[in-house]
Amino acid sequence: MPDVQQLKNLSSRRHSSTPRMSMEITFLGTGSAYPSPTRGASALVLRREGECWLFDCGEGTQTQLMRSHLRAGRITKIFITHLHGDHFFGLPGLLCTLSLQSSPDPNKPPVDIYGPLGLRSFLWRSLELSHSQLLFPYAVHELVPTRDQCPAEEFRDFSHLDRGEVPPQGPGGRILRLDPGEGSYLLEEDEQLVLRAFRLFHRVPSFGFVLEEKPRPGRLNVQKLKDLGVQPGPLYGKLKGGAAVVLENGVRISPCEVLEEPIPGRKVCILGDCSGAPGDEAPRLCRDADVLVHEATLDDTQQEKAREHGHSTPGMASGFARLCRAKRLVLTHFSQRYKPAGQAGEGDADVAELGRQAESVLGGQEVTLAEDFMTIEIPMKKGKTAALASPE
Repeated sequence: MPDVQQLKNLSSRRHSSTPRMSMEITFLGTGSAYPSPTRGASALVLRREGECWLFDCGEGTQTQLMRSHLRAGRITKIFITHLHGDHFFGLPGLLCTLSLQSSPDPNKPPVDIYGPLGLRSFLWRSLELSHSQLLFPYAVHELVPTRDQCPAEEFRDFSHLDRGEVPPQGPGGRILRLDPGEGSYLLEEDEQLVLRAFRLFHRVPSFGFVLEEKPRPGRLNVQKLKDLGVQPGPLYGKLKGGAAVVLENGVRISPCEVLEEPIPGRKVCILGDCSGAPGDEAPRLCRDADVLVHEATLDDTQQEKAREHGHSTPGMASGFARLCRAKRLVLTHFSQRYKPAGQAGEGDADVAELGRQAESVLGGQEVTLAEDFMTIEIPMKKGKTAALASPE
């Protein structure tokens, strides 16, 4: 097994050299069912502008965080895709460790935790039974699943849990249901990005999450502005910000006259365990994703077994990626039988075969096989450089 430094070298970039407006995904656990010496249980961190969002928190996630280049104290949001132990049994322990490393701060905003209905009760009771008191507030926002997200005999209604009780620490969080006619859950939206959850089919209700940045204003056509008599200065900033300006000679300039096309934002889609999705909302939301993180628990020769257990194979994941026109597919959540590259011994299965199966469906398009401590950078998109040229 490689040592810690070798594992860290899988990372494409170091924390200290990440520029402003960066976005990257670091995988902390890429195995299914349980943590092993070669793969941790499910967990990954999306880091944007220094803020860390944790997706799933399998057993041992806090240890994986300590071995990575990430700082656990920067986690501000946590997303749990579904209530199987290998995806959330590490959550109470992580929160307790974060508390031990914290100082009381009454003004600190709560850590927002999103997950299926029942998560709030699990977390509250785990902390209560262990006599654990956190030094920071948290809020659990629960997604109410629909019955078509799992086999009928597996569906459980947890709406009765802790009914009428108020957790002793801070706000209880929101209950998020599908609005009539809507196929996804709006979690957050501000001037920069939109965050949604959507339904997946698994043995228990599972969810995917999509983070999409809103378009940025296009480049200013500097030459055109100079031709109009506008020299570099405060007016440039107003136009860039979307406000019209009036020159001293009375000429009014609208942003649309001097701004090129808006620059698209980045889109990242992270799916929980699944063998499909109800309706057509999942492929619609994931359309043109810059990065699509999808599970591939078993290889294509075991597709029937995978479907039986609500999981996917590389071929199934690639089919979804092709439907979505995803620019980059990253496979994760491998059965522990598939060893990382260079670590397969006699009788072990090599994870590289899963990559070959996925790429064959995508016509040779490169597919990334996630490994623990691997970091993938998602660069910002750029505007058209031709926009700065002087018009003929």
